[in-house]
Amino acid sequence: MVSLTIIANDAPYGSEKTWNALRLANASSSSEVNMDVKVFLMGDSVASAKKGQITPDGYYNLEKMITDLVTKGVEIQCCGTCLKSRGISDADLVSGVKRGTMIILARWVKESDRIVTF
Repeated sequence: MVSLTIIANDAPYGSEKTWNALRLANASSSSEVNMDVKVFLMGDSVASAKKGQITPDGYYNLEKMITDLVTKGVEIQCCGTCLKSRGISDADLVSGVKRGTMIILARWVKESDRIVTF
């Protein structure tokens, strides 16, 4: 099976980069494509994995997208340094999302067949 690592850096709202990264993760992990997908959130994108997001009706909700990806078996980790600098604790994260490190990301990059950044 082909493996894909997706790295997101942008804020969850105000730009569509992180939304598009999660859309790609969803499509790539679908039964039609069937890739082994991992998502690493860093920089402002770590706020995408924060629980309790309230968005207007009809607007995308990244918490829900991340929850759906975790349910599908997509591994999602957030840069620990980025979380710390934004005051986001492990308890604040969507269930199934883990605190990661640059070593973990480096391993994913080394082991992945494909890498996409947003």
